[in-house]
Amino acid sequence: MSGGFDYDLVVIGAGSGGVRAARIAAGYGARVLIAEEYRIGGTCVIRGCVPKKLMVYAARFADAFEDAAGYGWTVEPPRFDWSTLIANKDREIDRLSAIYRRNLDGAGVEIVEERAVVTGPNGVRLVKSGRAVSTRYILVATGGYPDNPDAIPGLEHTITSNEVFHLPEMPKRIVIVGGGYIALEFAGVFRGLGAEVTVLYRGAKVLRGFDEDVRDVITEELGHRGIDIVCGDTIAAIEKTAEGLTVSTHGGRTLVADQVMMATGRRPNTAGLGLEEAGVVLGPRGEVRVDAHSSSDVPSIYAVGDVTDRANLTPVAIREGHAFADTVFGHHSRTVDHTLIATAVFTTPEVGVVGLTEAEALVQCHCVDVYKARFRPMLNTLSGRHERMLMKIIVDADTDRVLGVHIVGDHAGEMIQLAAIPVAMRATKADFDATVAVHPTAAEELVTMRTPSARHRREAAE
Repeated sequence: MSGGFDYDLVVIGAGSGGVRAARIAAGYGARVLIAEEYRIGGTCVIRGCVPKKLMVYAARFADAFEDAAGYGWTVEPPRFDWSTLIANKDREIDRLSAIYRRNLDGAGVEIVEERAVVTGPNGVRLVKSGRAVSTRYILVATGGYPDNPDAIPGLEHTITSNEVFHLPEMPKRIVIVGGGYIALEFAGVFRGLGAEVTVLYRGAKVLRGFDEDVRDVITEELGHRGIDIVCGDTIAAIEKTAEGLTVSTHGGRTLVADQVMMATGRRPNTAGLGLEEAGVVLGPRGEVRVDAHSSSDVPSIYAVGDVTDRANLTPVAIREGHAFADTVFGHHSRTVDHTLIATAVFTTPEVGVVGLTEAEALVQCHCVDVYKARFRPMLNTLSGRHERMLMKIIVDADTDRVLGVHIVGDHAGEMIQLAAIPVAMRATKADFDATVAVHPTAAEELVTMRTPSARHRREAAE
C-alpha cells in the first residue's frame, strides 16, 4: 500500500488518540510507524486521568473511615503512607503502558521511542537516530503540556500536573493555582489526604464554562471540606524560605506552603515539530487548525486530540483517531460530533454534566424550564456528613426536549455517562418522567422532579 513511501502513516505521539489511529489504520492494511519521545500511553495513562483517578480514590478513603462510625463500626485511627500509594500507582501505570505497547505490536505497528519532527508534507525525521522516513500521511497526536505564566518571580519553585505524580513526599501545605478540572481535583486529593489546601484563582468563580449552580455548589462543598478557595487574586511572587515557599499575591495575601502547584491550563504541544515550516497553519495557542475530518491545510497532514484544542478529553481523542483511520484508510467517511460531550470533574464531591447550561439554553431558546433538587444523600444521614447533592435538568419548554443535565455529588461521573445517552437521543422531559425510579438511589431524582424551579420566557425576535 505504501506506493513508493516508506510508510503509509507516521503517527507522532503515542497517547490515546495516536494509538487508536495507528491500530485501526494498521488493521486496514496500512504500514504504520508510531513515534513517542516519552512513554507509550500519553498524558491520560501516564500523568493524567488514570493516575489522577487512583489518587482521588486514595483520598476518598478518609470519608469512608469517618462515615463508618455512624454505621456502627469502630475504626482504629487510620494511617496513610504516601510512598505506598505512589509505588502502587506507578506499578499500575507501567501495566497499562505495557498493554498499549502490546496492542500496537499485535496490530503490526512499528514503535519508535524517540522524538519525531515533520520535515515536509510527506517527511519525518526521528531526532535521536537522525533517521529520515517518507510517508503518505502524517498524523500529529502530541497532546498538550502545562501552560504556566512566565513572568512570576520564583516560578522555578513550583510544580505542575506532570511533577505532582512523582513527589517524594506528600506536602502538608499546598497552594494550587487555577480554577479548572486539574486544580480542583488535586485540591480534593490533597485535602482528603490531610493537607492544608488553598486554591488561588484569578476569576470570579471556579469551573469557568460550567452551569452557575454547579459552580456555586462545588465552591460551597469544597469549602465545607476545609479547602480555602480564593478567587479574584493572582500570584505576584514566590520565595523559598526556611518556612517553605512564601507566596505573595497581588491582592496582598501571604501564603506559606510546602508545594505550589500551577494548574492554569494546558497548551497544544506543537513547538519545534516543524509544522509551520511544512505549511501547516497553527492557531493563536499553537493548535493545529483542522477541518471536520481532522485534516490540516496540508492534505497529507492530520491532527487529533488535545493538539487541535477542540474538546480536550481522552475519549474525544480516541474517537477522532478512529474516525481519521476509518476515513483515510477504511474509506468510510466519518467525523466526530463535538457539540454534545458529557464530562466529569473528579472533585469530592464529583461533578458530572452533559449538554447546555442554563445560561446557554436561555440564549438558544425562547422558553426554558429548569428542574432542580438539592438534597442530602442517604449515605450521609447516619454518618452525619453535611454534604448535599445537586441535580439539575434544563428543558426546552417549546419542544419538551432535555437540553442539559448537571449533577454534583457522589458517583456523578457514573450517572452522567448514562444520562448522556437519552440526552444525545433527544429525549424529552416526558421520557424522563415516564421512567420508573430505582429506589432508594440518588439518581432517582433525575426521573422524579415534576415541578420546575424556574420558568424562563422571552419574546421571539421580530
